[in-house]
Amino acid sequence: MILTYWQEFLKYIRSTDFSKAMVLTFAIGSPVGVFIWLGNFEIGVALAMGALLSSPSDIPGSFRHRNIGVILAALLAGIVSIIMGYASAYLWLVLPLLGILMFGIAYLAVYGFRASLVAFAGLFAIVLSFANISTEILPWERGLLIVGGGLWYLLLSNIWNFLNPKHHTEQLLAECLELTAKYLKTRAHLLTETAEREKLQKELFILQTDLNEKHESLRNILINSRRASGNSNYARKRLLIFIELVDILELAMANPVDYNKMDEVLQEDRELLERFKKLIKKIASQLDEISVVIEKKKKSTTKEIRQYLKAVEENFKEVRVLISLENNEKTFLLQNLFDYLEKQGQKINTIVRVLHNLDTREPVLLKNKEVSQFITPQDYDPKMLIENFNFGSPIFKHSLRLAIVILVGFSIGLYFSFENAYWIILTIVVIMRPNYGLTKDRSKQRIVGTLIGAVIALGIVFITKNQVVYGILGLFSLTLAFSLIQRNYRTAAVFITLSIVFIYSLLKPDVFNVIQFRVIDTVLGAGLAALGNFVLWPAWESQHIKNVIKESIGANKKYLEEIDRFYHKKGTLPTSYKLSRKKAFLEMGNLSASFQRMTQEPKYKQKELAQLYKIVGLNQTFLSALASLGTFIQNHKTTAASKNFDVFVSHICTNLENAIKGLAEEETLKDFDAARTEKAASALLKTYKELLAERENQLKEDPDKDQKDVQLRLQEAQLVSSQVQWLLEISENLQKTIAKTKFS
Repeated sequence: MILTYWQEFLKYIRSTDFSKAMVLTFAIGSPVGVFIWLGNFEIGVALAMGALLSSPSDIPGSFRHRNIGVILAALLAGIVSIIMGYASAYLWLVLPLLGILMFGIAYLAVYGFRASLVAFAGLFAIVLSFANISTEILPWERGLLIVGGGLWYLLLSNIWNFLNPKHHTEQLLAECLELTAKYLKTRAHLLTETAEREKLQKELFILQTDLNEKHESLRNILINSRRASGNSNYARKRLLIFIELVDILELAMANPVDYNKMDEVLQEDRELLERFKKLIKKIASQLDEISVVIEKKKKSTTKEIRQYLKAVEENFKEVRVLISLENNEKTFLLQNLFDYLEKQGQKINTIVRVLHNLDTREPVLLKNKEVSQFITPQDYDPKMLIENFNFGSPIFKHSLRLAIVILVGFSIGLYFSFENAYWIILTIVVIMRPNYGLTKDRSKQRIVGTLIGAVIALGIVFITKNQVVYGILGLFSLTLAFSLIQRNYRTAAVFITLSIVFIYSLLKPDVFNVIQFRVIDTVLGAGLAALGNFVLWPAWESQHIKNVIKESIGANKKYLEEIDRFYHKKGTLPTSYKLSRKKAFLEMGNLSASFQRMTQEPKYKQKELAQLYKIVGLNQTFLSALASLGTFIQNHKTTAASKNFDVFVSHICTNLENAIKGLAEEETLKDFDAARTEKAASALLKTYKELLAERENQLKEDPDKDQKDVQLRLQEAQLVSSQVQWLLEISENLQKTIAKTKFS
């Protein structure tokens, strides 16, 4: 246990979150230290503020986008500080200006995540402008110093990235490997833990959402770095590993699929499933080991690699002997599961070989035009500001809500003459999010973290009155707070409180007073943020989940059409297929995330929760079945797609279209001839039985003859037939469930 904690601590120390926090701490501490020494403390504080305000917009992306983001954040923070600095002398001007600026800057988030972080710099600058008690520096001078501090942070950040250009990519890749391993382990438990399947399925929803986010980040970084530096050996290797990880996720979703059927067929062979489960967990552990190798930058000898690959093969040999040669449903289920695991093993071996330069194959290189399709572009058209200026836009509602709550919080602080009343609006800005669930969650974490931090600070203040100790602890707490914000918000809140208390203790002798007002202001700000999200145009997930379901079903339909097209044409996997697969996975992740947010909302707002959970589960299962079908067609030499297969695909697509119409509450649904589908099902079954009879005859006539060709055709007939029939069943259940669900 102690060793595990120690390893986790070392991983945290090596993380980009910690290194970025160290850079930020130096960017803040160095100007303060230098200008205290020079006797111009306020200049140092303004420069440090600029570094602090610009740092959130320093997120992964291309070199150009990172630099533009930080520069815009610094400029916005500087301009806002100048405006508020001159307006602060007039209370009648401050209140309307505060509301207008808060709304206008928060509204910039319509341009995406990076823009929202640039906007955060502006919002933060407004709040900190109320903390300015400077009499020595004019507002315009302070604004310029804030811009200078932002540029100082950018310089340090670029120097660090120049010295460690691969650090973030390596960590992201390691995290992706670790998450994929966790996903596989959860899938393994689904095989045997029948009573826990609903709980495990919910875990899979969350893991898939996290993996989609990691894949998207990695995709952007790897493609952008390839554009910038060409096809270097490092970029080639990381791209190959990423391709294998995407395929591993698709395979994991695809197999096994129908757990109920597996329970029925293998109810007498639970020990067999335990052996398969053990093998899956072993494969997942290998991914964990690879993530450690990448994260620690460990080098393995050729002997170690060979031993590793040999051990993998031994694991497969142990399970291979368990599969009988009989021609029954049980054998096919086990054979398909084993084939899946063998492919996963091959892909993991490929990652090992690529990592250690034993695989020199080139990834399939797409043209820049094709590559750009895999990156989700951000539209910066000014028209977006006009298009979103209505109550149908979540960002518009959030911006207006934020402005009103800030004005209420600021007015309360003024009326009751709170000391450091700007802490109230600082808490609101940091906590408030567009949806209620996340705001409520962050409010709780912030309050608990602040209370814990206050208790710790009180204990330290009782023990020592040493200003040097306060300074060291303040700087140390600041570093930990910055590094933990994305990892653990509650713990970050503890260190934020500690750093603020200790920094203030250097400026004001009455530390107990600082702690008291810190707690009161934080609790009040968090309460106002949660209340504002609850009362002012709340963005309940139940109002939006219908559109998210529609997008997910539409993406699944497009993915099915691409699988159908590939089954007919064969050949090289087209870009359109990969794009449709990516879209289906992303939309499924969005649907899972939307449902999870809905479960965090008040009970009376969780309308039709059971039905919605069923819809999410059916959509997830449908995507898994699709991935299973697509993976089989990709990895096996298949025969020509039959007309009977086309009938099923057409019927499934009709059901999906009707499901989408049901979401739009259209009464006119598209009909499909059920008798035609039944006839196609009978024909598929007949083909399967004919192949089965052919194989049995061949075995009788010549048992030693290689029957691989017939075996593959038999496997194809069984899997394709069962999958399309199962897809049809799921699509019908989906259509019926949507028709029964009353969306608000």
